[in-house]
Amino acid sequence: MNDQELYRYAKTIIPGGTGLLSKRPEMFAPEVFPAYFKKARGCRLTTIDNRELIDFSTCGIGACLLGFNDEDVSSAVIKTVTDGSFSTLNPPEEVELAERLCAIHPWASWARFARTGGEICAVAIRIARACTRRSKVLIIGYHGWHDWYLAANLGNPDALGGLWLQGLSPHGVPSELSGTAIPCMHGDCEQLADLFKQHGSELAAVILEPCRHEEVAPEFLQLLRSSCTKYGALLVCDEITIGWRYCFGGSHLNLALEPDLAIYSKALGNGHPIAAVLGRKEFFDGAASAFLSSTYWTERTGPVAALVTLQKMQQTNTASYVNNIGKQVMELWKTTAEKSALPIKLTSEFGCLATFAFDSCHANIMRTLFTIKMLERNFIAGTAFYPTMAHSSKELMLYGAALREVFAELAALHAAGSDAIKNALHTPEAHCTFARLVK
Repeated sequence: MNDQELYRYAKTIIPGGTGLLSKRPEMFAPEVFPAYFKKARGCRLTTIDNRELIDFSTCGIGACLLGFNDEDVSSAVIKTVTDGSFSTLNPPEEVELAERLCAIHPWASWARFARTGGEICAVAIRIARACTRRSKVLIIGYHGWHDWYLAANLGNPDALGGLWLQGLSPHGVPSELSGTAIPCMHGDCEQLADLFKQHGSELAAVILEPCRHEEVAPEFLQLLRSSCTKYGALLVCDEITIGWRYCFGGSHLNLALEPDLAIYSKALGNGHPIAAVLGRKEFFDGAASAFLSSTYWTERTGPVAALVTLQKMQQTNTASYVNNIGKQVMELWKTTAEKSALPIKLTSEFGCLATFAFDSCHANIMRTLFTIKMLERNFIAGTAFYPTMAHSSKELMLYGAALREVFAELAALHAAGSDAIKNALHTPEAHCTFARLVK
């Protein structure tokens, strides 16, 4: 079977087609975008159809900040597998990793580990509830798939849509959890103050992404920290996405925001499963009292990968490098679009999580066409770019050449009008949300 045939078959035996909704081909270009790879190195990969592609999209959904299959990380993991990655005993590397993370974060004195971002979000909320003996959680941003989070959409199926992602279904979430997860818009001081007045004495935690695509108003973060302290709610910084790419150690360090807990995954292991929650000393006993236990949380390759990744990110000043590359790409989008008379708008202030959008009533068709046309030129590309250490000036030059051609073609379609845009797309449009996948 070729790539598309395998994916069509996969959808008949794997509900949803794949384990990560962000990797569904339908999110990029249905019936065209490749689903499977067999090799990856740096920012290049080979599909099962032997197509060699350069990745200028989210590069492993933000997990591979050093690039795919980093030589140093992979060597350490391979040695660990050869020596034995699992046994009846624990890996000593988890102790070293806890020490390393606490040294990077002076406010923290302990760490617990899991393997995925969704897990570590749930772990942090469990700890906060154990420490406070409260149930309600104020949420500011996207924090995964678990019941505690999706409960916000009970009664209002798109309460979370205004925060980050639309189409997050609460199907399967117990209705009894309604009212336990309360959404708040990032940066809205008035709403934040009102929600604390209404629910402050019942809040176990406030969990937020300190930033994602734009600078944060300092007064919002100050109000957030002071309100959590006043009402006894734990402040949890979700650094899973922005994490090490905005600055080494996490965005909250640059924002002068001192949390009670902070959570990490994605880039921490550079493609190998590892997640961590860090905490202040006064919440150690609460974390110890909560039932948190899983066999594969004690697997060895995750901590090993994280230790090498941390060392390499610090030595290479990865955050500075990827921000610079991302800024160059954002400038390339802007200047190329202006020369082509193609209406776009930059939707991120940060190079490390660069994004743009087509400024058109047919924006989603344009987005789908952009991906298809870049794919024809052997690029995986969309309207988001998460740069890595593997993106060099060489790849940037090749991308720029392809971008100029594609933007020129899209500009011509846009100038020709709605019918020309619609007629240019011969496949379904890309999905815009996490809505249920239709076969």
